[in-house]
Amino acid sequence: MSVLTRRSKWWISVAVLLLLGAVIGFQNELISSAANYLLIRVRGGYTVGERVREYGDAVAMRLKPGFDAAALSYPPGQVAYLAFKDTATLEVYARAVAADEWRRVTTYPILRMSGGPGPKIRRGDRQVPEGIYRAEFLNANSRFHLSIRLNFPNAFDVAQAKADLRTDVGSDIMIHGTSASIGCLAMGNQTAEDLFVLAALVGKEHVEIVIAPSDFRRQPIAIPVGAPVWLPTLYDQIQRELARFPNERRPRAEACQFCGAVRSGL
Repeated sequence: MSVLTRRSKWWISVAVLLLLGAVIGFQNELISSAANYLLIRVRGGYTVGERVREYGDAVAMRLKPGFDAAALSYPPGQVAYLAFKDTATLEVYARAVAADEWRRVTTYPILRMSGGPGPKIRRGDRQVPEGIYRAEFLNANSRFHLSIRLNFPNAFDVAQAKADLRTDVGSDIMIHGTSASIGCLAMGNQTAEDLFVLAALVGKEHVEIVIAPSDFRRQPIAIPVGAPVWLPTLYDQIQRELARFPNERRPRAEACQFCGAVRSGL
């Protein structure tokens, strides 16, 4: 009997996962994503441009009504993703140029996020970080469908870790598809396509990401007991940043606090 080549093993694994997915109707998103990831590996990967061409038309159909309602052209010049832990929501804002005011386009439920209120302190604490970030990398070949990597740790995170004598704060914090999370924001595959394609069209350097325990435009800052001494400074920075965005009423999602178990969509 001939020994199976590595490539043959990949194809067998893909076939098994696809067969299993067919049997259960691909109701399990994790199985579907695993099969897709194996297919990506066999194929040799996708470019960001290929993913935009694959999902771009469907994303435009979903997003354009929100852009039209906000009187914005699609795609815009800049976007911002504001994520709030207590309501398990991510708001999308856009504008044409830096001189314009931000306008809200839509709001998505966060399907899963591990941890609770408060910043990420160390690798392995399973905590979603809090702060003001940029999109560092668009992963067209993610294990979680599609993903946007944050520039975590940013300069503030690094400075506080150094002052605290912490040597490993972690890395690879993503906004991604599926509904599983260990320190990332899991948005589901369709929402991940929307956020990924939008970020790709405007360019990752024009994507701002804010993660906060709650919306400081609507609620006072609350410092958890036992929080780091520098947390009030961070929350003051986040509050000032959020003040740049319009404080308007938005659709609500029923969600378990900090667990991302959304019971009704937006």
